[in-house]
Amino acid sequence: MTILVTGGRGAIARAVTAGLIDAGQDVRVASREPSALPSAVAYDPADPAAALDGISQVFLYSNPSSAPAFVAAADAAGVKQVVLLSSLSSLGGPDDPHAKTEQVITTGAYATTRLQPGAFMSNAKYWAHQVRATGQIRLPYLDAEEAPIHEQDIADAAIRVLLDGPGNTHDGRGYPMTGPESMTRRHQIALITQITGVPVEAVELTPDQARAEMPMPDKAQRETLLAYWSAQVGNPQPIEPTIELLTTHTPRPFTTWLTNHPGLFG
Repeated sequence: MTILVTGGRGAIARAVTAGLIDAGQDVRVASREPSALPSAVAYDPADPAAALDGISQVFLYSNPSSAPAFVAAADAAGVKQVVLLSSLSSLGGPDDPHAKTEQVITTGAYATTRLQPGAFMSNAKYWAHQVRATGQIRLPYLDAEEAPIHEQDIADAAIRVLLDGPGNTHDGRGYPMTGPESMTRRHQIALITQITGVPVEAVELTPDQARAEMPMPDKAQRETLLAYWSAQVGNPQPIEPTIELLTTHTPRPFTTWLTNHPGLFG
């Protein structure tokens, strides 16, 4: 049985691949840019049939536009299990892009498990350039609460579900996932200084300043983010027990993530 890991260049995909290989599994890594990865195969989301040939299980990144093509190709290839990397935002309603992907992917003939992590600790990487250039992190709603999750914990959960295989209690399940504690982004910034020793000034932007400094092609997505952050001010993120239930270890804290990425901020 061969497991296909899509999005092979991503941090979670790399960790899933390493864990499955360590467990003795036959793994095929797929990427849109296979030349950047040793032994990777080409993956065309619009026509994934070639990558799915001979595949029994798939670790799949969420993509609403290509989900119908994946379902058709996976069913034709006889895939038995799909572990979909979705998002906690999918629980917010059917119009969410991840919710739309889930709706399509779960129509396949294979067993489906949906991993639904919230904010990633690795989002802090996007702050690193600001810190190195200006010594600042400029964000709106610094007191918005979130419970960021370590990418390795997401990978550990995916590995467990894939090793258990189809026909297990994971079939048809959605697993909301968070890190071990709710914290404000102001506190996350303070932890960067505490752990790395790099002094960082937290600068809170107004919504209009954020619109000017956060150019995004999809303005609706930006407005959704701003509305979400606004709603999370003073509203701690509920902590989900999923990581402990699936992996038997406690979720890694943000301090561990910072220790795992030395030199990122300067």
